[in-house]
Amino acid sequence: MEEQNLREQEDERIVNEAFQRLLDTYLSSHHRKKVDLITKAFNFARKAHEGVRRLSGEPYIMHPIAVAQIVSEEIGLGSTSICSALLHDVVEDTDYTVDDIENIFGPKIAQIVDGLTKISGGIFGDKTSAQVENFKKLLLTMSDDIRVILIKIADRLHNMRTLGSQLPNKQYKIAGETLSIYAPLAYRLGLNKIKEELENLSFSYEHPEECQLITQRLAEMKAGLDTIYNDFIGPIRLVLDRHGIKYTIKARIKRPYSIWKKMQTKHVSFEDVYDILAVRIIFEPRDPAEEEAECMQIYAYVSKLYTAHPDRFRDWVSHPKSNGYQAVHTTLMNKKVGKWIEVQIRSQRMDEIAEQGFAAHWKYKDGEKTAEESESELDKWLQTIKEILDDPQPSGMDFLDTIKLNLYSSELFVLTPKGDVKKMPVGSTALDFAYSIHTFVGTHCIGAKVNHALVSLNYVLRGGDQVEILTSRDAQVRREWLSFVTTAKAKGKIQAYLRREEREKQKEGERLLTQFFQTADMEPNSMNVDKLCNLHNLRTREQLYAAIGLGTITLGDADLDHLRARKGRNWGGMLKLFKRSKDTPATTDDATPDAVPAIDRKKTLILNEETIGHFVIGQCCHPIPGDDVLGYIDQRGRITIHKRQCPVANRLKAANGNNLFAARWDTHKRLYFPATIRLEGIDHVGVLYQVAAILSQQLNINMRRLTIESADGIFHGEINMEVHDVDDVRRICRDLKKIDEIKSVTRIS
Repeated sequence: MEEQNLREQEDERIVNEAFQRLLDTYLSSHHRKKVDLITKAFNFARKAHEGVRRLSGEPYIMHPIAVAQIVSEEIGLGSTSICSALLHDVVEDTDYTVDDIENIFGPKIAQIVDGLTKISGGIFGDKTSAQVENFKKLLLTMSDDIRVILIKIADRLHNMRTLGSQLPNKQYKIAGETLSIYAPLAYRLGLNKIKEELENLSFSYEHPEECQLITQRLAEMKAGLDTIYNDFIGPIRLVLDRHGIKYTIKARIKRPYSIWKKMQTKHVSFEDVYDILAVRIIFEPRDPAEEEAECMQIYAYVSKLYTAHPDRFRDWVSHPKSNGYQAVHTTLMNKKVGKWIEVQIRSQRMDEIAEQGFAAHWKYKDGEKTAEESESELDKWLQTIKEILDDPQPSGMDFLDTIKLNLYSSELFVLTPKGDVKKMPVGSTALDFAYSIHTFVGTHCIGAKVNHALVSLNYVLRGGDQVEILTSRDAQVRREWLSFVTTAKAKGKIQAYLRREEREKQKEGERLLTQFFQTADMEPNSMNVDKLCNLHNLRTREQLYAAIGLGTITLGDADLDHLRARKGRNWGGMLKLFKRSKDTPATTDDATPDAVPAIDRKKTLILNEETIGHFVIGQCCHPIPGDDVLGYIDQRGRITIHKRQCPVANRLKAANGNNLFAARWDTHKRLYFPATIRLEGIDHVGVLYQVAAILSQQLNINMRRLTIESADGIFHGEINMEVHDVDDVRRICRDLKKIDEIKSVTRIS
């Protein structure tokens, strides 16, 4: 009893200290001081969650306090949002209703809590359709009041900070969901600091060994980076001081996740990531009206000190990003160490927006929009989201992919025929531009003129292009357009048009099929329709109807003969056996795995010589022992093993997280798995012989395929081979790098 009392007293102390810290943060902000309202919300939430604990063991009220702390300190919101954060789990987890919240705290807080409750429990539920509907709710409530998603991001950030108490399969689900949805949303809303933390926390759970290794390498580099930084900024300080500029200079070290991502996408080693160090100059403008001019003046000063990279200048001051980000970026050569260093120049206001997000700081500062704010880039983006929601997607994955196209896109600026500047994502085509003007323009587009020259619809836009769209009322949407459009709006509108057209063809096909059955005096039942599907190798009746309606299938005598024939049993197919040697690779996507035994979802799948036959090895990513992996169970009960960073796995984590299993390897170099490495180097007589000698003689590796291409004295090659595990691949890469002519060796699958 005494021990329980001591624990309750300790809980009381911890909770009170956390709440006092929240009040102190709020009181130091520029918001109107509504301490009584916040205290009232805290006491209400504390009473509602009384006696409940989180998985970590701490009182549950600590979570709402922590979310409110993030909302106040790291996003910069005011009393309405702080109260909503404190109350965000009350309706979901207790007997109180939204009406109760409205009666006590007013309609605005109740509306936000209601929005948070609708998207509670993470974006996604147990089934894909439910997941996507929940995500749509999130986006709709976000467009009504942006504070809903800002608080939800704060909620996710705290959940990620305390993710260690969850089971491994839940960790992968939540981490994958965070990388796929929450980090891109945070980026789009200008919450750069939170976006980076979400990415790194996810990375630490998905790839703990790589995260630890990169963190360790950064720690080892710290002294050297400090020296480079101090030598580099010395002349910059002198010139800024000489011109009387008030400023601070900060070093920005690239985060482990960003480094790892560049290593994966560029197929480079840690040593080849050149932009680990960047320098940030934050100045206090003499005159706010001259802020942009002063930013460019500082750029002129520093570019006179060092050689500027001609292709690495970015003016985000004159043309801010869609998330409100403003800064001038340039990359300068530090001749002392022979390295390029990125320099970011921002005013204090720009820096505040970059770190905390412009939506949080001023869009709702007084609870009402001004006319200027209503035309903000954020509102334009939210309008695009609403347009996407207007077109229902048949597949949950398609919907998520369409939305994600709009989240992490870099931008370029193009001109209309009248000279107006229009922002487009990097990689946009002329057809994307047409749809950005209006759906009608995109649907009836037949071509474009770029800089007064005729181009095709798949022309990829470049910054500064002047674009004129050519249309015709007789033009129609084509399916091949989907292969080259990149924006969410264009892809969504094209898919919606094609679905409408397909539905019309299906109706026509169903009518023709019914007529065919009537002429043949046969029943149009499901058995006969399925027989025709099998005859024409189609999986669904809808595909059969569409094919008949489009005219790609013409029903005739062969169909009648097939329908009237007596179908026997295919015993050979039913008795097919699968046998695998211990020396061969595990089951692939095209094979049938052994029967899967009963599996406890809460436990980690062990992948060894005895169990590997129960699982399918994903051919999208070719995981091998030593890779960080997870398992996914499909509707047929098959469990497929994917690398955790596999694009397919990332989509599954976002949309089907509840079907994931934690998995780990426990093999003993008895099985062989396929792996592919890429070589690049100087073409020289005898290089190929040295490569083959190392692989076959020194390492006893079985090569399955070797391709080499050479041009202008440089060669590129790929080697597909059989290995036991990742250690084999690392050893091969290490030994091949010893050949003088080979400049890079990377594993690509």
